[in-house]
Amino acid sequence: MEQTQTTEAENAKEITAPVQSSADAPENAAPDLETAETAEKTDKPQKKKKKRSAGSYAAELAIKLGITVLAVWLLCTFVIGVFVCHTNSGYPMIKDGDLCITWRLGELEQGSEIAYERGGKTCFARVIAKGGDEVTIAGGTVMVNGYVALTDTVYDTPDEGSSIAYPYTVKEDTVFVLNDFREDMSDSRSFGSVPLSDCKGKVVFVMRRRGI
Repeated sequence: MEQTQTTEAENAKEITAPVQSSADAPENAAPDLETAETAEKTDKPQKKKKKRSAGSYAAELAIKLGITVLAVWLLCTFVIGVFVCHTNSGYPMIKDGDLCITWRLGELEQGSEIAYERGGKTCFARVIAKGGDEVTIAGGTVMVNGYVALTDTVYDTPDEGSSIAYPYTVKEDTVFVLNDFREDMSDSRSFGSVPLSDCKGKVVFVMRRRGI
């Protein structure tokens, strides 16, 4: 009888004992996902960076140099020009040995000092008239379309020895030029107007470098 009562009491205790839910389980019992992910990443083999060869460095350097050379060529061909004067035709503004930089963009205006090519040489002179203008030189005075041409020069303009007849009509797409040193007849008085395609731009900078 006593044994039966004891068994019943034990069964009652088991029934009344609190059941531990999964929500009440300690945190340590749950799997640590972050630790698992870290371990998984650690287990993966890391990719080694490939070492660049000397050939790849040389190819990259060659490409950069090529781009630089192309940029300089485009700049000096279509935007600016760099020339050295070897005559005194532009005296006193430009002297023998001076380094001149020209601006190729924009239209040439009357009075502009320009660089142009003739006979394979770079020459410097001042624009006196443009296409369609009429030029007359007489008594040391230059007239364009019946008006005295005002230019920055201190010399009279002789017409003796000119190879052209006055009045001279400047052809389209050309310019009539005169040397600032007017005693030098190697300008439009000798060979007529200069095609715009031979003009290398307006002189915008002059550096004195005598003896070059």
